[in-house]
Amino acid sequence: MAVMERLQAFKFELQPNGEQAQQMRRFAGSCRFVFNKALALQKENHEAGNKFIGYVAMAANLPVWKRETGFEWLKDSPSQALQHALKDLEKAYKNFFEKRADFPRFKKKGMGDSFRYPQGCKLDQGNGRIFLPKLGWLRYRHSRDVLGELRNVTVSQSGGKWFASIQTRREVVPEQPTGGIVGLDMGIARFVTLSDGSHLDPLNSFKKHQQRLKRYQRRLARKVKFSQNWKKAKAKVSQIHINIGNARKDYLHQASATISQNHAIVCIEDLQIRNMSKSSKGNAETHGKQVKQKSGLNRAILDQGWGEFRRQLDYKLAWRGGHLIAVPPHNTSRTCPACGHVSKENRRSQAQFACVACGYKNHADVVGAINVLERGHRLLACGESAQLGR
Repeated sequence: MAVMERLQAFKFELQPNGEQAQQMRRFAGSCRFVFNKALALQKENHEAGNKFIGYVAMAANLPVWKRETGFEWLKDSPSQALQHALKDLEKAYKNFFEKRADFPRFKKKGMGDSFRYPQGCKLDQGNGRIFLPKLGWLRYRHSRDVLGELRNVTVSQSGGKWFASIQTRREVVPEQPTGGIVGLDMGIARFVTLSDGSHLDPLNSFKKHQQRLKRYQRRLARKVKFSQNWKKAKAKVSQIHINIGNARKDYLHQASATISQNHAIVCIEDLQIRNMSKSSKGNAETHGKQVKQKSGLNRAILDQGWGEFRRQLDYKLAWRGGHLIAVPPHNTSRTCPACGHVSKENRRSQAQFACVACGYKNHADVVGAINVLERGHRLLACGESAQLGR
């Protein structure tokens, strides 16, 4: 069997001493400064009518910035980390040009502080230590073994803690995919419904903590901004957000692992989540309709984490030799799987499907999953252009 290359990340909590933590804050600040300075330069260049500045040309400015008066502290940070900040900016522009993301924005202190080492790092798993250039040896919470050849290390801060994400590369023999083909229907009342009739209930991580979050946000609003009490209240709000995100990620990993282990091919709707979760507020000239209801729906969609679920399902299926197929989502919940009749009258309610032509009845989400599976079969059999998840 052919050997495939697997890239995998292992994330651990770092345990730095006071001096190392201070240095990491400086390194993250330097990378943020370089990113913002380069972004400002790109905007000035664009307004002047010039072409986009590529990474090589932009990186040539780094030695100049380090020599400028008042910016000598840039020399204390790892040069490769600063270079990667410029690569991140170029990637952000590329995602914008290809309509995968919004226009790059300036970074703020304390929001997504991170920096990356492309090389020079060493791992001592026996003693639970990692060596990072200009930081030395740091201890980390060794929760599992790191497999493969170390490629790069990304250091990030979240909730007052520092983490190291270690990316590795190794050659593996793909596992033999087990199970057959299945269709998935994503929903709000049911997180995911399978074409065999089974389903997974949603976690609703944000909904569970929404009232508690509001209470602490009100406390934060009553504090004097930037006072010690304000900082404590802000840290509490941030921790609640982190807990919500961690619970959601853990649930999505469990759900995607279960489905990928039991099926060789998974068909899923090619949902445009960004468009589905847009606000309907409108503007001063054209007011939106049912704004409050749409806002609740948007919040529920984002709380489910459909995009992250699809991403996890994609790479986990690939690791096991399976495939993810995205099919067109139009009318999957209005098409009768028995006679093929399409009508909005078939969907009697959120959960009830009853075909007005042949009388076929089933749960609406199950019908959607069956139709997704049928379209997946059609794409595979007829050779139509299917959008693979990868």
